[in-house]
Amino acid sequence: MEETAQQIVDREMIARVARGDQSAFGDLYDRLSGPLYSLALKMLGDAAEAQDALQDVYLQIWRRAGTYDATQSSVFSWAVLLTRGKVIDRLRARGRRLRVVAASTDDVANPITAVDASTGETAADNANRNEDATRVRSVLQSLPSEQREAIEMAFFSELTHHDIATRLNQPLGTIKARIRRGLLRLRDGLGRSR
Repeated sequence: MEETAQQIVDREMIARVARGDQSAFGDLYDRLSGPLYSLALKMLGDAAEAQDALQDVYLQIWRRAGTYDATQSSVFSWAVLLTRGKVIDRLRARGRRLRVVAASTDDVANPITAVDASTGETAADNANRNEDATRVRSVLQSLPSEQREAIEMAFFSELTHHDIATRLNQPLGTIKARIRRGLLRLRDGLGRSR
């Protein structure tokens, strides 16, 4: 397959980046940031998290430009793979955080009285976590059902905003607004319950 002019320019830019050329790095950023950000946003469903992921990707590109192999892929495809990897890492971390939250709410139903010496958690820490989980659950239950449902789908089912909109047969903007309003009410409710 014959290379396009853009692929040749990209390959020259990544070679310059590998030599520490900041100007080439800026040019490469300008060229790729739009599509890479769109990919991250689509996968993560959160603009701030997508921006953070993209920052991680560009740091990785800067550090690993010398490892780029033109025989394996185009610069764009390589950057897409790096982005996908960073986004998957973030989704996995999000899943771990959600499992911790879910586990903490399970602890309320089945309280553990023993101290876990490996984590150094005290009975007071466990009680505080259980109290926090109860407070979150209580405020979450006070939200309007459509906001609660959207938040639960996003945080406990790990669905993107787009997935939630599809499942609920609602416009994407409506789902985003419900989640945002629900999170604001959740924050306000938790602030008052302290």
